[in-house]
Amino acid sequence: MVGVSGASGTPYAAAVLRALLAAGESVDLVVSRAARLTLLDETGISFRDAHWRDDLRDWLARGADGKPGTFGSSAGVVLDGVRHWAAGDLAAGPSSGSYPAKGMLIVPASTASVAGVSLGLSKDLLQRAASVTLKEGRPLVVAVRETPLSGQTLKALVALDEAGAVVLPASPAFYSGATHIQDLVDFVAGRILDAAGVPHTLYRRWEGELGGSRGGGTT
Repeated sequence: MVGVSGASGTPYAAAVLRALLAAGESVDLVVSRAARLTLLDETGISFRDAHWRDDLRDWLARGADGKPGTFGSSAGVVLDGVRHWAAGDLAAGPSSGSYPAKGMLIVPASTASVAGVSLGLSKDLLQRAASVTLKEGRPLVVAVRETPLSGQTLKALVALDEAGAVVLPASPAFYSGATHIQDLVDFVAGRILDAAGVPHTLYRRWEGELGGSRGGGTT
């Protein structure tokens, strides 16, 4: 399952979703109300429950810079493996531990979602599904996107770590030879997928050779 919360960083979510679908994974998707505002601000896309397929296709076809058509025409985005759930639907399948799921990725994770999940508030489906993921002992990856981090947020992240979640700050690296903002986004998305055990080719992995990203290195 993928939960998208209201933090800045909707390109991270798009990159993760594209890679999951490319890997043949089925995806349960919930986009919080706050995330829809962020998505509108960062891409100009209005994510609507009644038209989620069209809106998601448009979103996934855009690059990290928000330009349409970066990943082909939106008409070519296949969403057969995606099941969308409204954020306010607390009777949805993922709200129950008996619903089959491999785990959950919260990307990006806002400080509000971090606090809610750590306290078990379940104020919306995203938080409820995350709580279910933890109680069922399934993998939960929390890609927190905020800086600086307050003491209260750090305590909440420690609580999530102690509960078994993977706390993964959205921190791009530069050794993979990024030349475009999309490369930095893909690095973070790839690390999220690494934590979930999903194969991908989103970034160049470190192989112990200095300057490898520049085509040099030792021989």
